[in-house]
Amino acid sequence: MSATIILPRILQVGKHASESAATIVKQLGCERPLLITDAMMVKLGYITRLQAVLEEADISSDVFAETVPEPTVSSIDAGVTMARAGHYDCLIALGGGSPIDSAKAIAILARHGGTMRDYKFPRNVAESGLPVIAIPTTAGTGSEMTRFTIITDDHADEKMLCVGMGFLPVAALVDYTLSMSAPPRITADTGIDALTHAIEAYVSKKANAYSDSQALAAMRLLAPNLRTAYRDGKNEAAREAMMMGATLAGVAFSAASVALVHGMSRPIGAHFHVPHGLSNAMLLPSVTEFSIASAAQRYADCATAMGIAGAGENVLIANKKLLQELNALNLDLQVPTPEQFGINKTEYFDKTELMAEQAMASGSPGNNPRVPSLDEMVSIYRALW
Repeated sequence: MSATIILPRILQVGKHASESAATIVKQLGCERPLLITDAMMVKLGYITRLQAVLEEADISSDVFAETVPEPTVSSIDAGVTMARAGHYDCLIALGGGSPIDSAKAIAILARHGGTMRDYKFPRNVAESGLPVIAIPTTAGTGSEMTRFTIITDDHADEKMLCVGMGFLPVAALVDYTLSMSAPPRITADTGIDALTHAIEAYVSKKANAYSDSQALAAMRLLAPNLRTAYRDGKNEAAREAMMMGATLAGVAFSAASVALVHGMSRPIGAHFHVPHGLSNAMLLPSVTEFSIASAAQRYADCATAMGIAGAGENVLIANKKLLQELNALNLDLQVPTPEQFGINKTEYFDKTELMAEQAMASGSPGNNPRVPSLDEMVSIYRALW
């Protein structure tokens, strides 16, 4: 069976890649960009620097800086209104996964109208929105490389997975220097998110030869450098490896899809406002333990790529080492349980069945090596507490 691989038209990688923004805008035949970002990027001066690069090329730009972590329908409404009113011909998304995901949604809604729920999976969004140039500042979501966006319906407390070529950025500028200011908590959460992307892409039922190559390469970069980047954010070599690893992991899961961790993670974020990478981290050891017997060799390959098992090592031993490492990683990176995060116990347990239903409806659990029942997902949620 063949696999369809779609990638941004332009990918620029390396130190100061973001300084090519003006050149890329012109290459795309655009001249009036709207910058989509958040307040932190403004505060850090990244937006000022980006606008200066554009101004040097006689490109004027405006800024929408009201995106929020874990973007919601409400949070992007003002961006859609601004994009429609300003007659912009492209969007430049600067920030972590939230500004990039927000820009993808704004690009479609500004051009085609409707509501975000109209574009929810299982709809495949093939129509093109405004061109998006993505400039990530965290090594995590890989959103700059994917045909996915996730927007929360803040009335229904549901994270909506939206899929299709229409959400793929036309260009990605991957500049690791922009990640140097990320604090330890964000570094940890986004780093485990990227590692989860790579592992889930590799064990996904939709895995293929191309996604496998990207997933394994991502694990080789992410696993040995995540703790270093967390403990020493100024370590350029670790930051560069993490950023490249996150981008490759984005390529991998865009081609192979994610699985049970992501399916179960989204409802935790929607109902209890847990950052996406952190809810992935909470779930990764438990879901891996649930799934590992159904794809023992694949998980052993992950252990080898991560450098925690030797080539050709006994599969069961490699799997044991993988589970030990995932639990140790959560301890070292101080990943809390739902209880430690401060979630109300009664509310959490009352919503486990609803969360399981929402996870199943997303389609991601169906890609897992071991496809769970609703009851099995409820059990995983409850054991996670």
